[in-house]
Amino acid sequence: MDTYRIDQDDSAYPTILRDWLGDAAPACLYALGDAAILRHRLLGLLCSIQCPGGLIIQTLDAVRVLRDAGVTVIGGFHSPMEQECLDLLLRGEQPVILCPARGLKGLRIGPTARRAVKDGRLLVLSPFDERIRRATAARAVQRNELVAASAAAVWIPYAAPGGKTWAAALAALGRQQPVLTFATADNGALLAAGARPFTEFLVGRGPNADSACSWEGADD
Repeated sequence: MDTYRIDQDDSAYPTILRDWLGDAAPACLYALGDAAILRHRLLGLLCSIQCPGGLIIQTLDAVRVLRDAGVTVIGGFHSPMEQECLDLLLRGEQPVILCPARGLKGLRIGPTARRAVKDGRLLVLSPFDERIRRATAARAVQRNELVAASAAAVWIPYAAPGGKTWAAALAALGRQQPVLTFATADNGALLAAGARPFTEFLVGRGPNADSACSWEGADD
């Protein structure tokens, strides 16, 4: 499957990006996979690389619940913990969106992810053209903005104060976008800044829930 370009005037371009970012929305995106996944209601996943051990366990448990509830997650999936999240999500049947902090030409995503692309379950999405072959800290910031602004809400298991994820969280809160995190002492600063407890999102999505997929459905 070949990569392709999605311009702002293309029907496949996610209108939510313009809603959240206005004139700062990317002029175009580059994609590999089924762009129809962008019509799903997305939950953004961002997390600092240095995540406390207890929160890693909570995150992986929550990812399993989201997967089984059919929630479509968008993320960079760069850190080892995030890569494990992606592996768990790809074991489900729901769509997933992967956003690397580089262009798509020559990108290695592994056999499981490539199979998911072919099956129409994984979309690889980037704001960078094929000339950008290396991820940098500055490009990771741009990627984080794409992840957050493509989503209806952003889930941040942990954001180290002053870091790139922290900046993305404050930007999302500044545009009045819902930001969710675990209600723990480690996230006290993020909660004080305006983030909401992630348990509010998980209500009704556990294994015994009556309406586990209420989050899902396209934004019409």
